[in-house]
Amino acid sequence: MDPRFPARLDDPLAPAREATVEMLQQRRVQYSLPQPFYNDERLFQLDMQEIFEKEWLFAGMTCEIPNKGNYMTLEVGDNPVVIVRGNNGEVHAFHNVCRHRGSRLCVTDKGKVAKLVCPYHQWTYELDGRLLFAGSDMGKDFDLNAHGLKPVHVRTGGGYIFISLADEAPEIDGFLESLDHYLAPYDMDNVKVAVESSIIEECNWKLVIENNRECYHCNGSHPELLNSLQEFDDTDDPRATQAYKDLVARKQADWEAQGVPYKLTRLGRRNRLTRTPLLNGVESMTMNGKRASKKLMGTLQSADMGSLRILHLPNSWNHFMGDHAVVFRVLPLGPQKTLVTTKWLVHKNAAEGVDYDPAEMRRVWDATNDQDRRLAEENQRGINSKSYEPGPYSETFEFGVIDFVNWYSERMLENLDLSAPHLHLAQN
Repeated sequence: MDPRFPARLDDPLAPAREATVEMLQQRRVQYSLPQPFYNDERLFQLDMQEIFEKEWLFAGMTCEIPNKGNYMTLEVGDNPVVIVRGNNGEVHAFHNVCRHRGSRLCVTDKGKVAKLVCPYHQWTYELDGRLLFAGSDMGKDFDLNAHGLKPVHVRTGGGYIFISLADEAPEIDGFLESLDHYLAPYDMDNVKVAVESSIIEECNWKLVIENNRECYHCNGSHPELLNSLQEFDDTDDPRATQAYKDLVARKQADWEAQGVPYKLTRLGRRNRLTRTPLLNGVESMTMNGKRASKKLMGTLQSADMGSLRILHLPNSWNHFMGDHAVVFRVLPLGPQKTLVTTKWLVHKNAAEGVDYDPAEMRRVWDATNDQDRRLAEENQRGINSKSYEPGPYSETFEFGVIDFVNWYSERMLENLDLSAPHLHLAQN
């Protein structure tokens, strides 16, 4: 939002802000959200302003821009962003908007450039965002230094790239340190994207995350995934069986001996890291449970690493195994439309067709993603009904969903309060 036009009582979204605060303050804890949170255009705009333009978002992996001039792009709502590797190896992020007349600079998902050149009128920027050339027609008094690209907050950790469009980005140091620690054995400077896919789910982004945060639906919906996945996240899971707890103890002893991090770490409700076993005798998330890549990741000596599960709200979940990893990114496109991107990572020296078969590697999660898409879309269709009202979550099966909805509610209330002080929010 242009700071010269701050939110005011006559702002078109002001009534929606007030209604959103009221609904969140009055919502029943451990129940799903009121209908507008899943299908209302005004509330979607608030989600974009107060969550996706203020929180740290998973954008991509550092291995996708390994060398000087490599870039990737993404769009956060109406905000195109470019992330580029600079002259000294540093990672920069900018609003992908030329300072001349506002055209997008980089128009492909990925690429490599010597400089950032606007395709419209050839204004040219250094990789650190400085304007180098604006033609000879701008007049002798034109100040190049006043027209550099507008930066976006960017941080890296454990091979991940995070961006924040906020004026002042929230704290993220603890999570980045945790990523560095847990992913050290994977040598994330030496991985590559073996294959990736993107699908559009005709549903609200929160339904995508809610569906991911529980395995209540797994037995009836995910036969491919359950060839390898334990439905329990860790031994704190109230449903965890003694057999699972015994398996965890044996595997943790193995991981301890190898010096591989595994302990459950929570950073509030936003971030969660834990290594948990796959089914006994299973090495990887594949159709037959065997490794998908012959070459293990990083310095790992065994394929039997279970799954290192990493959660980052609002837009990513991840699975790291001994031979490959699967990372997920969620970006809202509309009140009932969400882009879900999946990337499969392997050791950078693993050879396609020799060490791994991309089609086999992706079979489990291609099937699971499509199954989840159908579930979330049917969830959306039911929520759109005039008969919908918030329903109760199971504290046993859906504790992860409860955590997500609570995190979302807290962040919305806090961010709405900061962005619209005239609301004078009551304290919970």
